[in-house]
Amino acid sequence: MHDYADHFALATDAVATPERWARAMFGNVPNLGELFIWSVMLQLRLSRKRSSSTVAGWRIVDRDDERIRLEATSWFMTADLVVRAVDGRVSLDTLIHYDRWAAHIIWPPLSAVHRALVPGVLRKAAARIQLTARPDRGEKINTPAP
Repeated sequence: MHDYADHFALATDAVATPERWARAMFGNVPNLGELFIWSVMLQLRLSRKRSSSTVAGWRIVDRDDERIRLEATSWFMTADLVVRAVDGRVSLDTLIHYDRWAAHIIWPPLSAVHRALVPGVLRKAAARIQLTARPDRGEKINTPAP
């Protein structure tokens, strides 16, 4: 059971695996802004090293052909990010479980910032994937119609 959940989706013709989408959204390691929000404000324990078992420091806890689930915990909350890529849509679900009372105070105001940022995160990830798609890797490149 989650205390907070949201779902954002983007229709796109960019084609990639869920893990590639997650890395396009968040990178391989957290950037300074992500470190501040995730590690300082939310006190999530993140890996700071590049790894095939993490995305931006979040542990990969589950993955298949259509989705990847990332998880990070702090002393007061457990957070999951679920990226799905299927049928011309990519989506990001954020699921938060309040493990201690502090989460009830800290997450609600930050969730407003989160909801404002996520649509841009999805659009920028789609642009990154389209920009890096190459025919020699069997990936779709979007070209304008003649």
